[in-house]
Amino acid sequence: MHKTGSASTLGPGGLDLTQAFFKPISNAASPSLTKRHNKISVIGAGNVGMAIAQTILTQDLTDELVIVDNKPDKLRGEMLDLQHAAAFLPRVKINSSVEYSVTAGSDLCIVTAGARQNPGESRLNLLQRNLALFKTIIPPLARYSPETVLVIVSNPVDVLTYIAWKLSGFPSNRIIGSGTNLDSSRFRFLIADHLQVNAQDVQACIVGEHGDSSVALWSSISVGGVPILSFLEKQQIAYEKETLENIHKTVINSAYEVISLKGYTSWAIGYSVASLARSIIRDQRKIHPVSVLAKGFYGIGDVEVFLSLPAQLGRGGVLGVTNVHMNEEEEQRLRDSAKTILEVQTQLGI
Repeated sequence: MHKTGSASTLGPGGLDLTQAFFKPISNAASPSLTKRHNKISVIGAGNVGMAIAQTILTQDLTDELVIVDNKPDKLRGEMLDLQHAAAFLPRVKINSSVEYSVTAGSDLCIVTAGARQNPGESRLNLLQRNLALFKTIIPPLARYSPETVLVIVSNPVDVLTYIAWKLSGFPSNRIIGSGTNLDSSRFRFLIADHLQVNAQDVQACIVGEHGDSSVALWSSISVGGVPILSFLEKQQIAYEKETLENIHKTVINSAYEVISLKGYTSWAIGYSVASLARSIIRDQRKIHPVSVLAKGFYGIGDVEVFLSLPAQLGRGGVLGVTNVHMNEEEEQRLRDSAKTILEVQTQLGI
């Protein structure tokens, strides 16, 4: 199946309507080279991939959007459905294909494709199938867009981000996993809901694995610039550690609850990944908790493991890792989380 998209020709003779409809301006200058054309490719047209694509479109983050999937009929249907909303959206060129050549020259490639776990299947076997799948996805993306930034959304995201790094041959700053960016949003929502404030006024972060061994950084949480735990201590307001742990457990179980109720997650991850796309494409230099190469940070040591840390994102991908405050317990939990991920990588033999 070849690339499909919009065309400016009609009829068997292929009349070019742009030539017939518009009278050219005499002595017109060429478009400025400083005006950059952005291109984003989304790999995977499932619920998550399409939620990301739709959010990117509505937030006007790109000039060209490409969707790649291995199901041509569904793919074309999704593309047409988005194209038919053209009158309600900023002007964006939308293409789709089963072939990776359509992604050539992408500024950002977002990978959502992944194998689903079969009933009774082990996590290791699922990972091995995803490894085989990524061997068909990552190398062509790297070949057609050698300067792109790769954002991995497929789960288990930390291990698959490491795999993408190895398969692409890219420098580590141009490989990012969606990590705990959404977990941290859920965390901020729960705290905001508890305190009856706007979630945007809550500064809170979850780091480590996107999974059961993630670490909630309670020691650095603030609301409206006020550090919460130190405020409670100064005001001699008692709180139970168990209450804090229960909030973290709710965050961990949030995705499972949504899946049990509606069958999948989509909208929140769509907004989450679109926020990463905005920071990268627009060079916003915002700080997001995303999966990065953690080697040498926070006492993790000289090991090649990807996990979520608060990182500054811009046009070049990861610009740096924030030196956020952690107490001794949090640092130890982060190192334990790194060991958990590393054990899985070792089982895969990569």
